Amino acid sequence: MNKWLSTFMNIHIHPLFWFIALIAIMTAQFQTLLLLFWIVLWHELGHVVAAHMFSWRVKRVLLLPFGGVAEMDEHGNRPFYEELIVTIAGPLQHLIIFFIAYIAHHANVISSEMYHQLLEYNLSILLINLLPIWPLDGGKLFFLYRTARTSFRRAHEQTIYASAFVLMICFVVLLVVAPLNVNLWIIGFFLAYALWGEWKQRTYVWIRFLLERYYGKRVEYVTLKRLVVDANDPLFRVLLLFHRGKKHAIIVKKNHIEMELDENELLYAYFHEKRTNEPIGHLIHTY
Repeated sequence: MNKWLSTFMNIHIHPLFWFIALIAIMTAQFQTLLLLFWIVLWHELGHVVAAHMFSWRVKRVLLLPFGGVAEMDEHGNRPFYEELIVTIAGPLQHLIIFFIAYIAHHANVISSEMYHQLLEYNLSILLINLLPIWPLDGGKLFFLYRTARTSFRRAHEQTIYASAFVLMICFVVLLVVAPLNVNLWIIGFFLAYALWGEWKQRTYVWIRFLLERYYGKRVEYVTLKRLVVDANDPLFRVLLLFHRGKKHAIIVKKNHIEMELDENELLYAYFHEKRTNEPIGHLIHTY
């Protein structure tokens, strides 16, 4: 019960919501805003429920007028299936909303006008949320897809690049199709701002990923990833090759001789001994 109470206490409303709310009141659109707010809240609580199923640490839920973010204190080292379920739990809530709306309409609980309005807004938020743009769920699904095929750092950067490309296409389409749609422009600029912030924090995100592997809860990895590197490669460049969900065996090649290091030896040297730029071959003499 405490974790649920903590979650509801950590629901925050972005200041932008109050600005939009003021505009909605002045233009007699407050009911529309409440409808959007309810859909977004339901969506984010879907993520939260799924996260609690796997004992994830939920930091807060931030609600905006046209979307929201459920922030988790997890950093890419949870099992793939857990992250997939937590990610898709939000979009799946829209199917439940469609079902509830259908039942309520046929039971004459809501009017036909509100029913069709609810369907329109629910579908719009679902489709926008599935765009492959970070931090939308579509962007997170793309990130998961890339982490299954390349290193965590590279997957994260590829996600940001791909998101920026798709967002630019969306801006062009919006400029041609609906240049006066203020709501969509607000969403677009918010996503651009979020992407810029993610780009600036990319090194910090990678460091948190490594820190959790070193200091965090020990995870039993079922897949071993062999990384073959040269003895002269700097330590931090080898760590850039680390994958999510895999245990790493580092094969160091020196003078046609191969020696093996465990990933914990690298993490210890990086975080505890601060040997960030030292050639990986030097660790062979240390251990």
